[in-house]
Amino acid sequence: MAAAQPVSPRVAYVLMTLTALFWAGNFVVGRAATGHIPPLTLAWVRWTGAALIILPFAARQLWDDRALIRKQALFLFGLGVMGAGLFNTLQYIALTMMTAVTGSVLNSAGPVLIAIACWAILGERLRGWQITGIVLSIAGVLLVVVRGDLTALPPLGQSLGEIITFFGLAVWAVYTALLRYRPQIHPLSFAAITYIVAALVNTPPMIWELASGATVTLDLATLAAFAYVATLPSLLAYMFFNAGVESIGGARASAFIHLAPLFTAVLAITFLGESFALYHFAGFLLIVAGVYLTAAMRG
Repeated sequence: MAAAQPVSPRVAYVLMTLTALFWAGNFVVGRAATGHIPPLTLAWVRWTGAALIILPFAARQLWDDRALIRKQALFLFGLGVMGAGLFNTLQYIALTMMTAVTGSVLNSAGPVLIAIACWAILGERLRGWQITGIVLSIAGVLLVVVRGDLTALPPLGQSLGEIITFFGLAVWAVYTALLRYRPQIHPLSFAAITYIVAALVNTPPMIWELASGATVTLDLATLAAFAYVATLPSLLAYMFFNAGVESIGGARASAFIHLAPLFTAVLAITFLGESFALYHFAGFLLIVAGVYLTAAMRG
């Protein structure tokens, strides 16, 4: 079965905004789950759960696409490793070695790396307005993550976690650019393969983590975390992201990644009891302006 037609740009903008929201929720849930479940095990649960949920819905499409899947098996496996299995595991590992502020600052470089990857691999051009939008978005992200105090910005380049984060972001950038060449199989087939590959890739680290003495606390909070990470930031967000990139291109779609830190702050205020400050509002204005310029303006 051939892949569905790309969604319209307007729909793509909505899907990318929801993707940023779901990934922000994943960050908050991950922090709230600290002490209940170790990070590598959470990553394995995330992708195993997503794979088990989607398989009944994707079985027909997988069967119809079986010939093309066999033909492009190695490429599909590589996309699954880069886009889900490796990238997210590297993020979890890196966050054990550096502060959340540093991680947020480094992640704000993601759209820049994606734009570079799209230029290098696809030959996409960045217009002047898009570059301006990227700069504004990064400024908004920095303002939020340092809580309006630029002196709170931690020094970069001094930890292994930062190196791992940059490597993970580079992997994600290449994955985003290579989505242009993905086999024309049904979106459900592609999502199912991605989740299965990610689950398989994360199985050895999970086994090693538990064998090393890490434990899982099975309580209501843990079960709720399992349910969330396996559905919204995994099952839906990756399908939304892939559809967005296919519709509006990697460079423009990546601008919406800047919304994730803003959404993270809002969710933390709502569910973790943090206070709202002027820098949240100022950061919001900068981020939204940057997303608009990068996604909507063509220079």
